[in-house]
Amino acid sequence: MIKILVVDDEKLICEGLSLILGTYEDIEILGTCNNGLEALRFCRQNTPDVVLMDIRMDVCDGVEGTKMIKEMNPDINVLILTTFMDDEYIHAALKNGAGGYLLKDSSSDSIYEAIKSVYSGNIAMTPQIARKMVNTTGVSKAVDKIVDDYSLTEKDISLIQLICEGMSNKEIAETLFLSEGTVKNNIGKLLSKLALRDRTQIAIFAFKTGIVPD
Repeated sequence: MIKILVVDDEKLICEGLSLILGTYEDIEILGTCNNGLEALRFCRQNTPDVVLMDIRMDVCDGVEGTKMIKEMNPDINVLILTTFMDDEYIHAALKNGAGGYLLKDSSSDSIYEAIKSVYSGNIAMTPQIARKMVNTTGVSKAVDKIVDDYSLTEKDISLIQLICEGMSNKEIAETLFLSEGTVKNNIGKLLSKLALRDRTQIAIFAFKTGIVPD
């Protein structure tokens, strides 16, 4: 069972998401909170697998809530679910450790699949958010230096791009015509090369440095 905490300052949304997600056999709703601070307090007493977090909330927004929860317990995954596509919010949420960023007009199945993806350590991102991040980040003047400094190959760059698109190991394997085992090993080597901990950090690294091409 994937244990979920729903965080939103609109009671109807909390109730609706809890009701809908509760119909999936492998989802357990642990509770709901109205803001990031309440969510932090909840996570101190409970251990949800995934926190489904709104971004704009009174008292404590989703960006700060994500930061506090991840600092307290890095193993708790945070998935942002919001109506806002502001660049500042997107970058700040990912920088603070969010494993994904979805829009509220996503279908229930899309949200469910995103929860499973984030729970498995993958990136989950609404396609228009992913495209927006790529288009607004652009290519940094220092990209060539970063590629040289980390000895990144074309294969590494391709792998980074597919991770940033939110693909699972299986999807990457099918795209690159490799086995899932090979993809897993390649991601492990990439993490070591970049001295990063997980796929989320790879995506953040790519967006911040501009490695993901326009």
